[in-house]
Amino acid sequence: MRYSLLCLSVTGLLLAADKPEKGFTSLFDGKSLKGWVLMNGKGPGYVVKDGTILCPEEGGGNLFTDKEYANFILRFEFKFEPGANNGLGIRAPLEGDAAYVGMELQILDHDHEKYKGKIKPTQRHGAVYDAIPPIADGLKPAGQWNTEEVIAEGKKIKVIVNGVLVTDADLSTVTDAAVLKRHPGLARTKGHIGWLGHGANVQFRNVRIKELGN
Repeated sequence: MRYSLLCLSVTGLLLAADKPEKGFTSLFDGKSLKGWVLMNGKGPGYVVKDGTILCPEEGGGNLFTDKEYANFILRFEFKFEPGANNGLGIRAPLEGDAAYVGMELQILDHDHEKYKGKIKPTQRHGAVYDAIPPIADGLKPAGQWNTEEVIAEGKKIKVIVNGVLVTDADLSTVTDAAVLKRHPGLARTKGHIGWLGHGANVQFRNVRIKELGN
């Protein structure tokens, strides 16, 4: 009897762990790229491998959700090879360079040797690319899985990596005319979410979203 109760308890915990967070919707079924659209693809673009969305070294391009989102909480896990470079596009149109016509939140192994002395603070992981730098670093070493949460609510953008608040941005504080001219996407309030591949091996899994009110 005691063994049976233990089994039931463990089973209950496993079932509870598998239940999605309240209010969240999965964006990736683990088996296909249903619900996603590839723009400006390179080579194989993105593939599904071992329950992950993989951007292989010979692939890339922009893999966007087919749906647009305004205010949301996005959660996912990612893992990259040493020196890898990718990006998370938010509130982006399908056409054009998402880092400028939308917004790009950097996904980058920024401490790799090849980037030392060559990148700006606004290019480190979690930065609102070329506009707002991160305030902390939560990355694990390349090759390990990381968790990330992005909260986009109006002009406020937060990025939390492995439980560390790495970016706490207020887009209304960007007043440099040159930056605003380069990045008209900072004014967008709605658009697609996507991975912006740069020919480096990066994997994503457990991608889910919760839409927030206006």
